[in-house]
Amino acid sequence: MARFYDARGNIYAVISPDALRALGVSLPLSPMEAAARRQAWTGQAVAAICDWPAGQQPPGSKPHRSDGLLIGPFQDAAPFDVLIVNTDGTLAERSGNGLTIFAQSLADANLINGSTPFVLRVHHDNADSPSPVATQVAPATVEDVNGFWLDIGAPGFGRQAVGATGPGVSNVMFNEREVNRVERMASLHPAWHTSVFVRVGNPHCVTLVTDADDLPSFDDLFDADLNAALTRIAFVAGESGCGDPCPGGINLQWAARLGPNRIAARVFERGEGPTASSGTSASAVASAAWLCGWVEAGLIDVVMPGGTAPLRLIEQQGQLHQVQLFGTAQVKA
Repeated sequence: MARFYDARGNIYAVISPDALRALGVSLPLSPMEAAARRQAWTGQAVAAICDWPAGQQPPGSKPHRSDGLLIGPFQDAAPFDVLIVNTDGTLAERSGNGLTIFAQSLADANLINGSTPFVLRVHHDNADSPSPVATQVAPATVEDVNGFWLDIGAPGFGRQAVGATGPGVSNVMFNEREVNRVERMASLHPAWHTSVFVRVGNPHCVTLVTDADDLPSFDDLFDADLNAALTRIAFVAGESGCGDPCPGGINLQWAARLGPNRIAARVFERGEGPTASSGTSASAVASAAWLCGWVEAGLIDVVMPGGTAPLRLIEQQGQLHQVQLFGTAQVKA
């Protein structure tokens, strides 16, 4: 059966392909075919694993008991293939917390040892990004905490990087850098007028605010009117989203500078909604903060309601060469 893990308040269920098929889900044999045909089976998988059992949903809880579903591995040795299923049935290209959880599940199954790096390959069906998306993972210990460094790679910036083709985007300057104004975001709050598009395996729109009081609270993101407006922006066009600015949907973040190399962030994920923490979102926030001069390369802390994500930014010849994310996960009680 599925096992549930917690990474900084981000909950994912992990299940093997054979175990999912045993529940009656028509999952194809190969991860490539499964991604290509995801509309035929992901609804079944979410209902079987992520939905609350009848009568067991706690009052005031989110509609699902996990933020998504990790299916894999499809083999017994690295590189390991995995599918990341959002609770709306779409597939994600990458999830920092999700891959941290999946790495921990491999360790718990004795499929990896405690020191050798390995590769995870995420298969998806999003047309604006190659599939699979590979991530190198290295077991590590940071401040006496056992976990994993994930190599997120070099971020891409700008409209083209995320496939932003909607009409409501214009260019603006921020700290002498050209960034963007996303009209659908700016219309929701007067301080949400400066955004940076970032791709770190999947697409992100990081909205920068100069005053931390202008960040939405985690509870604010559940407000019915704001949640509906953000869903239209973030989700895939035709699947609850409007396709503006991105037909393929986009993850949304808000960021405020707290101090040297320390950023506060909030997250609203494509295909999921309000999220207490997100590793790839933290990576996108750190990258956007670097681009706009808020942080310098080196160790960065991104503070989210679910916890603080340590990141390492590596700069070469004035370019952001690599983003690395440290994560840890535990079986959810």
